Amino acid sequence: QVQLVESGGGLVQPGGSLRLSCAASKSIFSFNSMGWYRQALGKQRELVATFSSGGTTDYADSVKGRFTISRDNAKNTVDLQMNSLKPEDTAVYYCKVAVMVAVSEYEYWGQGTQVTVSS
Repeated sequence: QVQLVESGGGLVQPGGSLRLSCAASKSIFSFNSMGWYRQALGKQRELVATFSSGGTTDYADSVKGRFTISRDNAKNTVDLQMNSLKPEDTAVYYCKVAVMVAVSEYEYWGQGTQVTVSS
């Protein structure tokens, strides 16, 4: 069982920046992957950025060069720095972790945090 607590969402103007943080209840060292997804109103949930246990990062094409995912093992957090925000980035952002137990993978999701980019 993993509990995730998200923070950092809010209202920001286009071109602004926002930093999201996801705090896990256990060491992120044991996670297979950890990352951020988002779901805009009326849209499918999509991958934004992920950080694997091997150190590989993966970004959606729409956020490359603007968003940066990072991790802090000591604090058990994974952050998402969002720069040059656009109205199209407006969505509920969810933190997700995946844990491997034996041959099975378990996924855990945060409650989501609203990000609104508007003038």
